[in-house]
Amino acid sequence: MKTIAIFASGSGTNAQNIIEYFNKAVEKKVVLVLSNKKDAKVLERAEKLGVPVEVFDRSDLYENGRVLDILSRLDPELIVLAGFLWLVPADILRKFQNRVVNIHPALLPEYGGKGMFGMNVHRAILQNRETQSGISIHFVNEEYDKGDIIFQAYCDIEDAETPESLANKVHQLEYEYFPEVVNDLLDSIK
Repeated sequence: MKTIAIFASGSGTNAQNIIEYFNKAVEKKVVLVLSNKKDAKVLERAEKLGVPVEVFDRSDLYENGRVLDILSRLDPELIVLAGFLWLVPADILRKFQNRVVNIHPALLPEYGGKGMFGMNVHRAILQNRETQSGISIHFVNEEYDKGDIIFQAYCDIEDAETPESLANKVHQLEYEYFPEVVNDLLDSIK
């Protein structure tokens, strides 16, 4: 059995999509959802789908090693960030080298970095009059959105595009491709 742990901070639609995708799989499964927000909607979504959840705080991630201990016991093949905004600490990245992936709602290396998440990204893209946007799935390193890119998908930007309509287009790309890319990554792990 190949396993996945998901980090998420918000509503959890990408996490839910990934859980549902792998609930149909035989030898692959999401075994834990971790969140730094005790009231995040993702926790409710995960529990409804039968996935255990764990809530942690800043000291659990960066100081006392609790999150690393949890992950070390589970030893998932992949750790997936799905709307998780904190930097992953070096000890977790060392332990799970090239096994931590993130999705970003833009075509990296453009529109990445600290503060570039959610609607901030879509507004910036439209303000710069870009003609395309999309998603980037990448390995996580010690800098925001700087890890090696694994996959990108594109969408065109229409003349009358709003940040909300662009967000909807990008979400559709996320839902279509993120589980498949995670699945391909799992297949590549021996």
